[in-house]
Amino acid sequence: MTVTEETTPISHYERIGGAAAVKAAVELFYEKVLADPDLAGYFTDVNMPEQRRHLALMLAVVLGGPNEYAGRGLAEAHQPLNIPVAHYAKVGEHLTATLVELGAPADVIADVHVVLGQVQDQVVSAGNA
Repeated sequence: MTVTEETTPISHYERIGGAAAVKAAVELFYEKVLADPDLAGYFTDVNMPEQRRHLALMLAVVLGGPNEYAGRGLAEAHQPLNIPVAHYAKVGEHLTATLVELGAPADVIADVHVVLGQVQDQVVSAGNA
């Protein structure tokens, strides 16, 4: 093993299994969200295959994987939906449950929670914060 290999940290993305693990997480996450009567309505007119692809690309970035996301920003995509903080929290709960169910390490889940906190203001409607 070289010095570089010993000192280069492995990303959360790599630790959980890369693209295949992210895809599995996105599938399970949307099963949970679409089964939630408080959240399903947000996706009535959404192209779900495209939505899944967008989330997988975004989640890869959050986990330290490749940055190939080229879609709209969080605020642009979510502010028109008038999402209240309670619904944002439920989405976070579903994401956490998904990661736990798939066996993600606790530190990975904790770091995802940090990101959720950092982007909340971009997703939650200003009138609902």
